[in-house]
Amino acid sequence: MSNKKYIKAIELPVFDVVAEAVADLQLETYVIGGYVRDFLLHRPYKKDIDFVAVGSGIDLAKKVAQLIPEKSKVQIFKTYGTAMVRYPDKASKEIIDLEFVGARKESYSKNSRNPEVETGTLQDDQNRRDFTINAMAISLNQINYGVLLDPFNGIEDLNNKIIKTPLDPDITYSDDPLRMMRAIRFATQLSFEIEKDSLDAIKRNSERLKIISTERIVDELHKILMTDKPSIGLKLLYNTNLLGYILPELTALSGVEQIKGQKHKDNFYHTLQVVDNIAKATDNLWLRWAALLHDIGKVPTKKFDKKVGWTFHGHEFVGSKMVKKIFRRLHMPLNEKMKYVEKIVALSSRPVILAENVTDSAVRRLVFDAGTDIDDLMTHCEADITTKNNKREKQYRNNFKKVRLKIREVEERDRVRNFQPPITGEMIMETFNLKPCREIGTLKEFIKDAILDGKISNDYDEAYAYMIKKGMKMGLTVIEK
Repeated sequence: MSNKKYIKAIELPVFDVVAEAVADLQLETYVIGGYVRDFLLHRPYKKDIDFVAVGSGIDLAKKVAQLIPEKSKVQIFKTYGTAMVRYPDKASKEIIDLEFVGARKESYSKNSRNPEVETGTLQDDQNRRDFTINAMAISLNQINYGVLLDPFNGIEDLNNKIIKTPLDPDITYSDDPLRMMRAIRFATQLSFEIEKDSLDAIKRNSERLKIISTERIVDELHKILMTDKPSIGLKLLYNTNLLGYILPELTALSGVEQIKGQKHKDNFYHTLQVVDNIAKATDNLWLRWAALLHDIGKVPTKKFDKKVGWTFHGHEFVGSKMVKKIFRRLHMPLNEKMKYVEKIVALSSRPVILAENVTDSAVRRLVFDAGTDIDDLMTHCEADITTKNNKREKQYRNNFKKVRLKIREVEERDRVRNFQPPITGEMIMETFNLKPCREIGTLKEFIKDAILDGKISNDYDEAYAYMIKKGMKMGLTVIEK
C-alpha cells in the first residue's frame, strides 16, 4: 500500500470541480482505473475518467453537474448505480466523460457476466477490479488529497510490465469472461506480459467466453486490431484457445502439411505478419480486417497436385464469400464496410499476378474492379510481402512500384477509376428502337470491354460508333433521327 502523493495527477481543472463536490457532500471519493494507470505510465490521458465514491456515485454526479458552469446533464444508470457527466474542458476544447460509481461488492451467477451488486468499501471496490494496474486509486478527500491507494502493488506490476488479477484469476475470469479479452488487449496495447498463473487461467476458462455478447467481444478485438502490433494479441488469443470461439476460420489456417517432401507455409502466422505490416501503413480498421481475412479461403481450396505441389486455386473468391458469414455471425456491419472487406479479399492476388506482366488492359480492368479502393488494395498487397529472402522482397517491391506507376499512367489517360460508360441503356434503346431486353445489357458489356481492353477510348464518339457496329452485327436496326 502506497502513501505517496500524486498531486500532479489531479491538477486538471476537472478535479477541482469534483473535489469541491466531494467536500460539499462529505463523500469519500477517489479517481480510479485507467486514468491513474495511464498517468503513471506517462501516457496521454483518455477523454474519460472514472470516480468511485463510498456512498452514492449518482448523488456525486448530480452535484458535479451543478458545479459545472455549463450545467451539464447527468446520465443515470440505476441498475448499476452509475452516472455519467460530460465535462467541457476549456484547455483542450474537448469533452471529458466523467463516470461515477458507488463503491460496491459483486457476486456472479454461472451464466451471466452481470453481477449482483451491494454497497461496499473502497477495498471491496478495488477487489472487484479486473487487474492490479486498474485497481489503483488516488484520493480526492481533504484528509489525504492526492495519496495513491494501491493494495495490490499495481505500481510494481506497471514497472515490471505485468498483467495480473487482484484476486484468484480463475474467479476473476470465470465471473466476467470479457476480462480475458481485456487482459490480452492491455498486453497488446501496452506491450506487457500476462502473468503465467493468469495466462493459464485464461486457457482453463476460455469456454466461458460463450456467455459474452459478440458485440463486446468484437469491441475488444477491434481494439487489438488497432494496436501498433496486433499479432501480439492475436497470438495470445490463439494460444489461450479464445480465437477458436471468435474466428475459427482463422485458426483453421494454422499448421503446415507435408506430402512427398513438399509443404506449404503456415498461413496463420503469415496472416499475422500481414496484419502487422498493414498496421504500420494504415489506421483503417477495415483494411486491417481485410488483411486478417485475406487468406481464409485457403483452407477450403487447399489441394495437392503431384506436378505442382500445393495449390489454393480461387481462394480469394471463396474467401470473399466467407466474409459476409463472418460479419453476420459477429454482428458486424453488413454495409459498405463489409463490401469493402469483401472486395479487398477478392482482389488480393490480382496485383501480384499482374506484376509479372503489366499490360494496359489488365491495369484498366484492375482499376475498374477496385474503383476508389485501388490504393488501399495496393497497400494490402505490399503488406502481403512476408518473404525472409531479401532479394525476393526487393523484387516484389519493385514489381509493385511498376504496377503503381502503370496505374497512374492509365488513370491519367483513360479515367477508369470512376468509370461511367459513355453510352447509357437509354441511348441504346433510342438508337435501335428497343424495349427493355437482354441485347441492351450485351451491348453495354461490349462497350465496357472494348474500353477496358483499349480497343476504343473512354470517349462518347468512339463508343457510339462501336455501339452501332456491334448492334448491326447483332442484327439490330438503327433508327434514323
